[in-house]
Formats: sequence, C-alpha cells, structure tokens
Amino acid sequence: MKICIISSCGGHLTEVRALKSVYEQMPHFYVLDDRVLLSQDMADRTYFVYHSERDWLFFLNLWQAWRILRRERPGCILSTGAGVVVPFALVGKLLGIPIIYIETLTRAKRPSLTGRVMYHLADRFFYQWKTLQPYFPNAIYGGPVL
Repeated sequence: MKICIISSCGGHLTEVRALKSVYEQMPHFYVLDDRVLLSQDMADRTYFVYHSERDWLFFLNLWQAWRILRRERPGCILSTGAGVVVPFALVGKLLGIPIIYIETLTRAKRPSLTGRVMYHLADRFFYQWKTLQPYFPNAIYGGPVL
C-alpha cells in the first residue's frame, strides 16, 4: 500500500518523520507546503504545494491535491498537520482514501484548529496527550511520537 505523507515544514515534519520506521518499507511519498532542504530518502519522492494560511490559496491546494492524489493513487494519507492536510483530506474523502491524522505534540492542553477539523475528516485520529481526551472522545490516545 502506498502512503501519502502530508506535512507542513518544521516540527510537524519532524513528528511525522519520527514514524518513519512504520512506513519506510512501504511505497510512500511526501507532500510539503514549503521548499526545504530534503534528506536523501525524501529527494525523489516529494511534492511541494503552495503554503496557504486559510486564504484563497486553499482552493489552489484543492486542485493540487486532486492532481497529486489522482496521479499517485495512495492507499492512505498520513499527517501530523498542519493546515496543508485539510484540502488533501477533503479530496481524499472524495476519492475514498483512508486518512490517519495525529494531533501535533505541541498541543498538550487545547487542540489545534487543524486537529478540530481533522477530527471530523480522519478515519483514524490519534492524540498525544491524555489531556486532549475531552476534545476528542472518539479518538485514540497514542502517547508522544517523539
């Protein structure tokens, strides 16, 4: 099964890369919302999309998501955030692609905006702090990934 790994750069990317041992033996590719220096294993398997901050670029991200997901045909989408995952999740839902979302480690007391949205879109939703359980009653506590 091919996995689409979506992340914004920085801490979110560090978190999802901490799960590398889980997905590295499977076909996978990355989608990032900013150009960064890539590690060797990401070099030939990364798409870059526009960075959107809840603005009109969101609609461009929907188009980019449609093109990338139709081309790659992943078996699932995996993300730790941030907002770049939302248009991919919406298109993924239309295409019947299961979505796994892990709320970011930095949100220990209150959920992120992306987490609140993805809680309703993800097929599997994980959180990393027990204090978030009241916000995500039907999600799975997984503990910290780092």
